[in-house]
Amino acid sequence: MAKLILAMNVAAPSNVLSPRRSVRLFLCGDVMTGRGIDQVLAHPCDPTLHEDYVASAKDYVSLAEQANGPIPRNAEPSYVWGAALDELDRMRPDARVINLETAITCSDDYARKGINYRMSPENAGCLSAAGIDCCVLANNHVLDWGHGGLLQTLATLERLKIKAAGAGRNVSEAAAPAALDLADKARLLVFSFGVPTSGIPRSWAATTDIPGVNLLTRLSEADALRAAQYIASIKQPGDLAVVSLHWGSNWGYEIPADQQLFARTLIDRADVSIIHGHSSHHAKAVEVYHKRLILYGCGDFLNDYEGIRGYEEYRGDLPLMYFADIEPTTGTLAGFEIVPLQIRNFQLNRPSRQDIEWLQQMLNRECLRFGTGIVLDPGGRLVLSQSTREPSTSVLEPDQRD
Repeated sequence: MAKLILAMNVAAPSNVLSPRRSVRLFLCGDVMTGRGIDQVLAHPCDPTLHEDYVASAKDYVSLAEQANGPIPRNAEPSYVWGAALDELDRMRPDARVINLETAITCSDDYARKGINYRMSPENAGCLSAAGIDCCVLANNHVLDWGHGGLLQTLATLERLKIKAAGAGRNVSEAAAPAALDLADKARLLVFSFGVPTSGIPRSWAATTDIPGVNLLTRLSEADALRAAQYIASIKQPGDLAVVSLHWGSNWGYEIPADQQLFARTLIDRADVSIIHGHSSHHAKAVEVYHKRLILYGCGDFLNDYEGIRGYEEYRGDLPLMYFADIEPTTGTLAGFEIVPLQIRNFQLNRPSRQDIEWLQQMLNRECLRFGTGIVLDPGGRLVLSQSTREPSTSVLEPDQRD
C-alpha cells in the first residue's frame, strides 16, 4: 500500500529483517475503544449513556451498521486493529505508544460533561492484542467515570504490563514519565501533559492527595521553560524523550502560535526527540524542527463515529500510523513513515487510492508552512520532503499560508 516516508539524508525505514541501529517508535492519535466499540467486544460494560444524543452505547453500533454494514458481536480482542496489525508486524517498532482516550472501568460514577467513554476491564485485552507498550492518559476522557474509574484504569494497565503516563493516583505519579527499556538501544521516557484547550476540566488536575491528570494550565513560554526544566532534570545521558500533549480543538487545521512555541522550546531546552500532539479528530501538519519531529495533531485512530454526520470534509475516518526512527546517540530523526488506514465497521482497514491521494494533498498543503512537502515518488509512495532552509527562530502566525 502507499505510505508516507520522510526523505532525509538517511535511509528510510526498511522492510527487511536486517538489524537496525535506530530506535523505531509507533505513535498514533486518540484510541477510543469505549462506548460502541466496547459493545461489540466479548465483555461489554452496561451500555447506559448519559448523553443528549443517545441513551445507549448500542445506538452507536446501530448507526455504524446503517452506514457501512454489519459489525460482528463478541469480536476477538484483535478485531478492531485489522490491517494495522500487518503494518506493526512489517515495521517491528521497538515501542508502541497511543493516546488512550477511554476509561477502563465499569464504574457508574459518570462525570456530567455530555460524553463519557468507558471500556470494560475484561475487554482491555484489545490493547495487548496490538502489543501496546505505553498509554498516555492526560486527556479529556480518562476521568469520565470518576476517580474510581481512573484508579481502575491504572490498575488494569498495570495488570496488562502496559506503562502509563499523564495520569496518576497523585500529582507526582501523574507527572512521572513512563520509562521503556528498548532492547539494549536506549531508555525511552514518555512524558504526558494535558491542556484545558482540549476540553480537560481544570478540576481534573491531580493534587498531592487526589488522583487526576498532569495538567498544564497554559502554553506560555514560562510554562514551556518549566516543563523543559522538569524533563531535563529526569533525563539521564543516553535517554530519549517523547512528550505527548493533548491540546487544542477537535476540528480545524490551524496551528496556534503557542503550540509551536511550546514544542520548539521543549526541543531546544530539553533535547526532546518527538512532540506527540493529539486531540484533533483528524490529522494536522507535521514539522521537522532541528531534525526533531513535531506532530501537531495525530487525529483519531479508533472511534465509534461511523454514521454520525458533520465535519465530513476533514475525513476523520482516515487515521494514520506514524513510525519514527530515532538515532539513539543524538536523538535526531533518522526516518519517518506514515501509513494511512480507514475506520470501517469499527475496524482499521486499507483505504482506497483516491483516499490516499486526498491525504497526500491535504498534508502537503498543511506541511508547506513548515518547509515540508508531500509528493508521490516514482515507486508509488508518498514522500515527506524537508527543505534545506533552517527553521525560523520566530514563531509563525497561526494558519499562515498562501
